[in-house]
Amino acid sequence: MSDPLYLSLWFSDFSGPEMLPHAFSVLQQFPFSAQRPGISYFALHPVSWNEATVLERRFPSGIDPGQATLIAAELVHDDYAYVLRHSRAQAVLVSTALAPALAIAIAQAPNELRHVITAATGAASPATSPATSPVASPIGAQAAASDGMPGVATHLLADLIAAQQPCELPAPTLGDDFGFWLYSSGSTGKPKAAVHTHANLYWTAELYGRAVLDLREDDVCFSAAKLFFAYGLGNSLTFPLSVGATVVLMAERPAPDAIFKRWREQRTTVFFGAPTGYAALLASPNLPAKTDVALRLCSSAGEALPRDLGARFTAHFGCEIIDGIGSTEMLHIFLSNRPGHVRYGTTGKPVAGYDIALRREDGTSAQADEIGDLYIAGPSAALFYWGDRAQSRTTFQGTWTRSGDKYTRDADGYYTYSGRSDDMLKVSGQFVSPFEVEATLVQHAAVLEAALIGVADADGITRSKAFVVLKPGRAAATAPGDALEAELRAFLKARLSPHKVPREIEVLAELPKTATGKIQRFRLREREAAKK
Repeated sequence: MSDPLYLSLWFSDFSGPEMLPHAFSVLQQFPFSAQRPGISYFALHPVSWNEATVLERRFPSGIDPGQATLIAAELVHDDYAYVLRHSRAQAVLVSTALAPALAIAIAQAPNELRHVITAATGAASPATSPATSPVASPIGAQAAASDGMPGVATHLLADLIAAQQPCELPAPTLGDDFGFWLYSSGSTGKPKAAVHTHANLYWTAELYGRAVLDLREDDVCFSAAKLFFAYGLGNSLTFPLSVGATVVLMAERPAPDAIFKRWREQRTTVFFGAPTGYAALLASPNLPAKTDVALRLCSSAGEALPRDLGARFTAHFGCEIIDGIGSTEMLHIFLSNRPGHVRYGTTGKPVAGYDIALRREDGTSAQADEIGDLYIAGPSAALFYWGDRAQSRTTFQGTWTRSGDKYTRDADGYYTYSGRSDDMLKVSGQFVSPFEVEATLVQHAAVLEAALIGVADADGITRSKAFVVLKPGRAAATAPGDALEAELRAFLKARLSPHKVPREIEVLAELPKTATGKIQRFRLREREAAKK
């Protein structure tokens, strides 16, 4: 089992807790102004750098100036360029694999970048040509112009660590100090930077990691969501660290075979995934038998887990998936099912320590089984969005945080997801929940994933349209074109009210998603608008 104060995969080039004080001291040497607004640096790496940044800013580390933000390693160049500009970052910590993507982003738009640190010795740096090996420049020295980027100094992580003495004292931070930023996944547009305090990580570990998951020192935790997301940050860092559990970190994409390999070889006991991932696992021809794995509990977040999907997973593995909802703004899950009390098709009940309210559009409280906007109050809420006052005022309302989700609450206190506020449809004067239609479509034997949007017809009346992705190997055995659409519509008509059945159904090779696996329905709406 791992020591609760150290994870051997924090730094890919080093091992042993004796290296941490050296690593923590590195960024303390950069001449950033403590009075300057914005952040000092952000991390861009599939695994190692994100963990390092978490520790440097959220645990006693001696890194005083500025703040840190974690950046998804699966964004497109435009998003990286946007974050560089928006965050006003002074330094970037980047792995060899992502250095080319960073180079493109740096060149796309003006930014305030002054330092690029590469994690692997001898790796190509964004500030050098591919054929030129970077040379570590003295910290604070004037950097020569390189590839059209004057003033950007390049450094090697190994050299910086070797040159610094270990930190002796922790930084004098307080729980309410700005600790770190997390950029949202961009499921509804450009990512927003939620500013979190140092204490927020503690609250999510206590209220969800311990109280709901009941993590233990002998658990082996494995998360499909990476550490640069709020979900993955808790799953793979703060939760297991709080109890001394073991963590499996994986740099590659969470494809079914890669996940199965870690389940078998590392004997994973607690797995964290998302609905689209669980659907892909169950559809895989290489799905392992229950006796081949050691799972005792699974968690799902990102989008609502369809009832049929959860039931089929439990039937196969004898292991519950506790579906919950969290957000970048709240840092982790605040509404969840509980082990032994799972009701598939619902998101469970409020996590102890959080208050939940459902409100009508006029601000009054929604009644039982009435759709309302979801509001949360709890100690892990972000303070505001950096550089976005208007959206901050819309989302953070006093002690309450508006999630942007629509929910109902039944007589037993269980909450059921209806959809995102901006995804809800009104057809024939009645609300239609995209999630309800999508969850029904994926019950069809040929359908792997589904998404529902509203499309205006020639008269400006909103009609619903569904998009589906077929399971691997099912395309050839499925009725073609109009016949498949008729088959799926008939399937829905037998299970839903008439106004909920989409007027059109289209098959796609894949659905547009964020790096966390959330379906980007606004991309589908843009696709339809472009046809007109």
